[in-house]
Amino acid sequence: MPVEVKICGITDEEAMDAAIEGGADYVGLVFFPKSPRNVTPDRAAELVEFTPGDVTKVGLFVDPDDSTLDSVLTRVRLDLLQLHGNETPERVEAIRLEYGLPVMKVLSVSVADDLAAAEPYLAVADRLLFDAKPPKGALLPGGNAVSFDWTILTGRKWGLPWMLAGGLTPANVAEAIRVSGAPCVDVSSGVESAPGVKDVEKIQAFIKAARGG
Repeated sequence: MPVEVKICGITDEEAMDAAIEGGADYVGLVFFPKSPRNVTPDRAAELVEFTPGDVTKVGLFVDPDDSTLDSVLTRVRLDLLQLHGNETPERVEAIRLEYGLPVMKVLSVSVADDLAAAEPYLAVADRLLFDAKPPKGALLPGGNAVSFDWTILTGRKWGLPWMLAGGLTPANVAEAIRVSGAPCVDVSSGVESAPGVKDVEKIQAFIKAARGG
């Protein structure tokens, strides 16, 4: 099975086209006002309007309330909800049931013991994403260009599909996949020329590197 790729934090048509043409399996839109990658529901709707059906459209949320989810999902066709905050297993299950969409729970890790936090979510989430813990004082839960020791994932098995994120770039993604065994990789800041500004060439290079090209 080829490794799957998610390009997250897309804010313009050029980046969306580059991700799709490059063969990305997932495209991510951020609905978190503090992020430089934040998009409004109306802007997001424009970006996904012509996205092929075989590309999974992911919405990233941080501890969203129902009104936030309602405002996005009434306007934007999303296929997967990514929860990147401190959502409890109960909240994950409630969102999944209320909106009828699969949910991916993000877990921030730095050492092997942090992986135990995944257990309570195995019965309520559809996917897991392991990201690096944000630096102390960081305003964002992800997209901080920080990685973690990939060896803590070596040989690990979960009952759910999972992704690897955190400081990935075209230069290190192949090694990250080799060490961690990740079936899917997620990148945001690692394919940018500035915070929130995606670089078309970096997107293409990342996808190629992840696939062993």
